[in-house]
Amino acid sequence: MPYWRLSGFYFFYFASLGALIPYWGLFLKSLDFSAAAIGTMMATIMATKIISPNIWGWVADHTGKRMAIVRLGGLLSVLAFTGVFISHQYWWLIVVMMLFSFFWNATLPQFEATTFTHLGDDTHRYSSVRLWGSIGFIVAVWIIGQQLEGAKISYLPFVLMGLFISIWFSSLIVPENAAAHVHIDHEPLKNVLKRPEVMGLLVICFLMQMGHGPYYTFYSIYMQDYGYSLSFIGFLWALGVFAEVLIFMMMHKLVPKFGLKKLLITSLLLAAVRWVIIAFFPVSMPLMVFAQVLHAASFGVYHAVAIQLVHHYFIGKHQGKGQALYSSVSFGAGGALGSLYAGYTWESIGTTTTFMIAAFISLVAAYIAYKKIPA
Repeated sequence: MPYWRLSGFYFFYFASLGALIPYWGLFLKSLDFSAAAIGTMMATIMATKIISPNIWGWVADHTGKRMAIVRLGGLLSVLAFTGVFISHQYWWLIVVMMLFSFFWNATLPQFEATTFTHLGDDTHRYSSVRLWGSIGFIVAVWIIGQQLEGAKISYLPFVLMGLFISIWFSSLIVPENAAAHVHIDHEPLKNVLKRPEVMGLLVICFLMQMGHGPYYTFYSIYMQDYGYSLSFIGFLWALGVFAEVLIFMMMHKLVPKFGLKKLLITSLLLAAVRWVIIAFFPVSMPLMVFAQVLHAASFGVYHAVAIQLVHHYFIGKHQGKGQALYSSVSFGAGGALGSLYAGYTWESIGTTTTFMIAAFISLVAAYIAYKKIPA
């Protein structure tokens, strides 16, 4: 298995995520956009995941050329993002980010499928490869938090462009042969989707990411409004993902001991706890630190469990479509709706209520997991 070549792609991809998600809202705020406009723009980035991964997943499953799609998506995303440097007008940025994210969001699901193909029967080693993505996120979010305080946030697009180019270069060294097309006939995809545990999992993933909407869109702005410096906000983001790295390193021991269902329910319940803490105690630095540590559960455990379940439910020729569905339903539809509702509730009904809605959504997801996911 080409461990370092796989890990390198994850490193740069999630480094770009560490630059985009925590700080893009602040960049847009520096351009004097309203909360509703910022929420809509962030939702646009998420919304392309509803369509993009499924289109590219279908192509990958029919051609077997997953890495070719990853490379093409990486190159076209770089070309599309150049539009950010042309104008900062609202509708122009909407179109540019929609085009950029259509290609950018095509890459990760197919790379995930390629990684699992490389792993073969050693799927438990996924976390040890994926953790390099978390490390990339930490490095990016920490450096940007230290270096782009105040007016320097205007340099963010240049940082992002460098990272997007690095993603494309790293994709060029990952071999294609492990992504060969599978010719074994399996049950039709519609039959897979009719299974209660599969539909239940997709609904859970949708709700979990919908609950994360206010966090991904407004957390940095929220913390800044309470007087925290950008360097400390960067530390909080990095701390959350560092906790995620630690939990990824432990998952190979936790899964056999507790099972996927118990871990999934626990992660959903702790996500609800996290949103309640952020909603009511933003002035308490120790509690904000604790809330970020809970990212180990609300994303780390959740993602590791969800992606293993997707790999288990969608087999053979459905691997690419399964990963694409996971991405589009959760990070796409769920993330987009979460960002959109947060954009319109943030100023109208308040920040506390916005995060409490997220907590309620997480509790609903935990109930569905209890009822629909087999032990």
